[in-house]
Amino acid sequence: MSLLDEMNEKATARGVPLSAHLDITWRCNERCVHCYLDHDGKGEMTTGEIKDVVCQLADVGTFFLSISGGEPLLRRDCFEILEYARALRFNVKLKTNAVMIGPEEAVRLRRLGIEQVQISVYSHRAEVHDAITKLPGSLRRTLEAIRHLRTNDVKVSITNVLMQFNQQDAKAVKAMAQELGVNFVIDPTITPMLNGDRSITKLGITMNELREVMRTEEFVGDVAEFCSPVSTVGDEILDGYSCSAGHTLAYISPFGDVFPCVQFPMPCGNLRKQSFREIWYNSPAFIELRSVHVRDLHTCSQCSHTAYCSRCPGLAYMEGDMRGPSSADCQKSYARTGIPSAAISRAGNRIPPLRSGLVQISGLY
Repeated sequence: MSLLDEMNEKATARGVPLSAHLDITWRCNERCVHCYLDHDGKGEMTTGEIKDVVCQLADVGTFFLSISGGEPLLRRDCFEILEYARALRFNVKLKTNAVMIGPEEAVRLRRLGIEQVQISVYSHRAEVHDAITKLPGSLRRTLEAIRHLRTNDVKVSITNVLMQFNQQDAKAVKAMAQELGVNFVIDPTITPMLNGDRSITKLGITMNELREVMRTEEFVGDVAEFCSPVSTVGDEILDGYSCSAGHTLAYISPFGDVFPCVQFPMPCGNLRKQSFREIWYNSPAFIELRSVHVRDLHTCSQCSHTAYCSRCPGLAYMEGDMRGPSSADCQKSYARTGIPSAAISRAGNRIPPLRSGLVQISGLY
């Protein structure tokens, strides 16, 4: 067992929120077509409020802290917040589009000891990436920032979110990441908006395209091993949980709202009304979430994919049932193995479309 696995196991057993994702703003200088936020900055927490939240997280034992947005660097106090978190010995990751990172900012991030800077890159082609972000010149500026960060030995991870407009560029983006000396992550999931609007999921790739991704060595490694079904589901799996959301992970919005995860918009409390400790340990929503084990999932507990499914309870929640299946993850398992999930089988082997219709974006179609 790795040290991180051991930390997660102990944190789960003791109810410690080991990780927190803190959005310090939803404002952004890009307008990505698939973004799940509304970019309203009214009512954001002040610098003092955010520092108090960070201090509360330290008090309950949080160690890993992701600072994100929106675009966090739009806040003039972003570096002040980062400095405060590092002074409290948090392991800090910064999620940013990086267009505001120049040589000076890269040096400051290195001196702060930021663990990693996570950046989304949608294509190696400016006309595609910039059409998705709706910010002319954004790819050029993002790549320049990555080079500044790497010059200062700051770890960088590129996330490539797959959509109907850019899925053919994924291999080239990975090759570019290797050339830049940064990590590469591929993500085929389009998350519904936090207000429940699912219209942006139409941007997602098709089942055939997802199946191709699952069978591409550059993305999954040994294809035969990755796509081989594993049908054994033991008590250890059934007695466990779907993911860390609400168990060792919490998400905090720029307005002090607390949720299990950024993809799990179940309200649990607000930090302007209660302390984080009180919300984490006493919120009825968190208590209910932690009572649900895999064996309590009415469909997924009977599914042959359970041992390796990436089921997201937040996506299931946004489909109306926290204890039910996530259609996006059922589709991933089907694309991976060719075997219908329990939910798909119960629907008469009808595979729900990953997207419906074509969404027009200027510059792409």
